[in-house]
Amino acid sequence: MSEATPFRQFVVKIASRCDLACDHCYVYELRDRSWRDRPRVIAAGTVDALGGRLRAHARRFGLPVLDIVLHGGEPLLAGPERIDAIARDLRAAVAGVTELRFTMQTNGVRLDERCAEVLSAHRIRVGVSLDGDARAHDRHRRHADGRGSHAEAVRAVALLRTERYRPLYGGLLCTIDLRNDPVATYEELLSHAPPMIDLLLPHATWEFPPPGGGAGETPYARWLIAVFDRWYRAPVRETRVRILEDLVDLILGRAVQSEILGLGPPGSVVIETDGTFEREDSLKAAYDGAAATGLDVFRHDPATVLAAPAYARAGAGAAGLSATCRRCPVVRTCGGGLRAHRYRPDNGFDNPSVYCADLRALIDHVGARVRADVRALVAGSGRRG
Repeated sequence: MSEATPFRQFVVKIASRCDLACDHCYVYELRDRSWRDRPRVIAAGTVDALGGRLRAHARRFGLPVLDIVLHGGEPLLAGPERIDAIARDLRAAVAGVTELRFTMQTNGVRLDERCAEVLSAHRIRVGVSLDGDARAHDRHRRHADGRGSHAEAVRAVALLRTERYRPLYGGLLCTIDLRNDPVATYEELLSHAPPMIDLLLPHATWEFPPPGGGAGETPYARWLIAVFDRWYRAPVRETRVRILEDLVDLILGRAVQSEILGLGPPGSVVIETDGTFEREDSLKAAYDGAAATGLDVFRHDPATVLAAPAYARAGAGAAGLSATCRRCPVVRTCGGGLRAHRYRPDNGFDNPSVYCADLRALIDHVGARVRADVRALVAGSGRRG
């Protein structure tokens, strides 16, 4: 990892617990248990130490903007007063050196006007987790007593869609469930007028494969292809769909900043509530401690994290992938898939993604459609010339 590719995004865990018990959660329901020993809410001293690191990092690399993602657990458990103090203190720490651009990912349960006023004061854009209609959403995103959270999530989205808070509305995050019709799910999400939709593959590994598919089958590709065809063929672009936009950009030779696709270096780092630096959260799906770096904001700067062995292979491009991936003709588009999804106990991450067949089928479908459109555009331009 070179100084030419510094971190530009910092995922700050401001709360380490959650008010839901979603059965597909990679933090609490899969392999990692590190959350049990961490402070419930990030302390003021940890925020101060982080602020100093952000200031020095931005100055060292000449970064005019840093993206700060307020995350959890459920970040709204920190409470509006604490969120206000965190945003205010971090901005004060970097004043005159860089700008902080805040976002937050929430389940929406605690989002009310009091919270929204604080978020508005700090221009914190908000993404809400919503898996579709009530049946789809409440199948997984439930309270500990079994109650669904769909009504609360929809209420939060409705608040963000009001005129006063519309500038805060960042979009919706949906975890794919093959039991839900893909086009119906997309259109249900679309009914909430999101600026962006994130469609996420369920976190899985070769040890714990995803539900609904056998060897060589591509059910997740079929699901995403159905959404792509509906999204791409619309007479006007109704919303952005991150994974599909990234695919189109990569097929057209553009660079994207994605953990899921492409060969770009890792652009983000996680800071837990105790101040420890960790790699991407999704690694918690692989095994306990998979995201750990052994570094923290009190003793180490982000450049030290960049140089740590945990990041070396991730920043090596195709050379850091398995031999199978390096031989693949779509490796520059796929990038080996999400690192967590490559894990197998006997050889670690030296494997293709457990979604390899799905990713290949999706890339081939999208690529064929995009290239056909490019050829038609070129041919049309030639006739007009």
